[in-house]
Amino acid sequence: MDVYKIQGGRRLQGKVTVSGAKNSAVALIPASILAGSSVTIGGIPEISDAWTLKALLEEIGGEVTFEDGKMTIDPSKMVAMPLPNGNVKKLRASYYMMGAMLGRFKQAVIGLPGGCFLGPRPIDQHIKGFEALGAKVTNEHGAIYLRADELIGAKIYLDVASVGATINIMLAAVRAKGKTIIENAAKEPEIIDVATLLTNMGANIKGAGTSVIRIEGVDELKGTKHTIIPDRIEAATFMIMAAAMGDGVLIDNVIPLHLEAVTAKLREMGVKVEESEESIYIPMQTDLQAVDVKTLVYPGFPTDVQQPLSVLMTQAEGTSIITDTIYSARFKHIDELRRMNAKSRVEGNTAIIQGPASLEGSTVTATDLRAGAALVLAGLIAKGETEIHDIYHIERGYSALIDKLCALGANIRKESIVINTKNKA
Repeated sequence: MDVYKIQGGRRLQGKVTVSGAKNSAVALIPASILAGSSVTIGGIPEISDAWTLKALLEEIGGEVTFEDGKMTIDPSKMVAMPLPNGNVKKLRASYYMMGAMLGRFKQAVIGLPGGCFLGPRPIDQHIKGFEALGAKVTNEHGAIYLRADELIGAKIYLDVASVGATINIMLAAVRAKGKTIIENAAKEPEIIDVATLLTNMGANIKGAGTSVIRIEGVDELKGTKHTIIPDRIEAATFMIMAAAMGDGVLIDNVIPLHLEAVTAKLREMGVKVEESEESIYIPMQTDLQAVDVKTLVYPGFPTDVQQPLSVLMTQAEGTSIITDTIYSARFKHIDELRRMNAKSRVEGNTAIIQGPASLEGSTVTATDLRAGAALVLAGLIAKGETEIHDIYHIERGYSALIDKLCALGANIRKESIVINTKNKA
């Protein structure tokens, strides 16, 4: 089994360049199915989710190359092949295959998606949208079957402003007949990124990034070239690491506007944040103050950032409180932090963290992607060695994390260890 081993206490200094956005990449790659000719997407992060999606596109007949962060997809020979099992189960965002294949082929069979378990994350809003466009949706043997004679534009009101549902309905609607209006749409930057790609392919989309998106269906879409936006969650993770252990860290390839909620909370904690056009500089910090945080949909504080931030809170003076209104089960890292001597507890959908705590190295387990990032930060801060298990979660969403941290001066390495299964049971 592969693990990360971190010798804590090393200060971070220098420049780190943020990769393209994971949450964009996992939607942009399936969106290419809708084109009639080759699509090239630049800046895709080298993460396992991207490789899994490449394999899925190849399974349905796509010709795909992926090197140096550039993916070129020729969708011309793709067919509506059922994808009930296998790669589809490895990541949650495989559900974007539903909208894209429904949009192009008027049918799809997709296994229920996998990914990090963060409590209930139903896809009922996606299904409601597909049905409104005229698709018949059934759940048979753990796979979703989608069938439509034709897709016809509709007015769709989302009960929750879901990023996944907003993008999936967009994918299905761009080639539907007539006008589709998505109300209470999510506003995340990744939605604008997907809309930009689709518009460059010839789609007619207005209002992406606002709560009402209007789509006029078109008969065909063409290939194009597109560069992905920077990953705001990765940027936020490095900002928090710099605040905790930095002696001056420049985070390059960021869009500061996408990070306003994170920047505001860090400043409230006493962190100096210096913004430039495409970079953020965090000088060495001293006294950190406790804060209260509530996660909200964009432009609020991102649920994906609360776990790394909770580690910074262990170093702040006083009692910090995080309430996660998006994913109630997103506090599994708190138990792991307690193994490292953090003074923290969970009550319902709230974590209460007392600081400052002197963290100590330990053997811990990444229960999901962002919990893994939080434990990496805890390992950087802690005295002694930290060993992180189940790092495949981390590698689903952070490209070249070890290389980037080592370049800043961290002592972190990936190692294969043999697990004694008798003891583990």
